[in-house]
Amino acid sequence: QVQLLEFGGGLVQPGGSLTLSCVVVGTRFSIAVMDWYRQAPGKQREWVARISSGGASNYVDSVKGRFTISRDNAMNTVYLQMNSLKPEDTAVYYCRLTSPGNFWGQGTQVTVSS
Repeated sequence: QVQLLEFGGGLVQPGGSLTLSCVVVGTRFSIAVMDWYRQAPGKQREWVARISSGGASNYVDSVKGRFTISRDNAMNTVYLQMNSLKPEDTAVYYCRLTSPGNFWGQGTQVTVSS
């Protein structure tokens, strides 16, 4: 059974940093394409970042230069390093194993507020 377990959300002041982690169990993580999404209150879920099995990454324009997605295949973990956080980054963040298959984590709350 494939499971995605997310960690690292919390409350942070504007300009601060957080790192989210997503541990994947039950599948061959090294070949997986992984995404991060987020959903703010009253808004649709939004794609944030992707990392390929080979480590190539891309981002939604609103987080470019501030967020970094990375992976550690030995730890079956994908990370989202978030710097220079803004109040508009407040959302529930989800990791997704996009390929092969389609699996989601339970989400972790990130709140950016003074």
